[in-house]
Amino acid sequence: MKMDLTIQTILVLILVGVCAGMLSGFVGVGGGMVIVPALVYLLGFSQLQAQGTSLAVLLLPVGFLAVWNYHRGGHISVPAALVIASSFVLGGYLGSKYALKIPEHKVKFIFGLFMLYVAARMLYSSGMRWFGPGSH
Repeated sequence: MKMDLTIQTILVLILVGVCAGMLSGFVGVGGGMVIVPALVYLLGFSQLQAQGTSLAVLLLPVGFLAVWNYHRGGHISVPAALVIASSFVLGGYLGSKYALKIPEHKVKFIFGLFMLYVAARMLYSSGMRWFGPGSH
């Protein structure tokens, strides 16, 4: 994909990166939940271009400092991380092969459904404690 890197585009990309990094460090999300929608709706990427670019970002050790902070705090299960990381390779390969074989609008629909499902589960499991009695 050829992209014209204007000052405005670079600033949007920096903002997306900072927001994704902050959310990744804060609640463990970034790529799919922040970068993909931002690239689609702010910069006009196709769904597949946004997904591919998000995966390219994750190739580098972008989360190293966030991981280091969580590790120092004793909040990382290294065995679980190693198992997930090693199986993530196979899952990423299979998922990308499938995504490239189906129409892009279906990929976008599935992505949206997944985000709605995750949001609903998180809101339900929180007990909606942000509002109402005892929310202080």
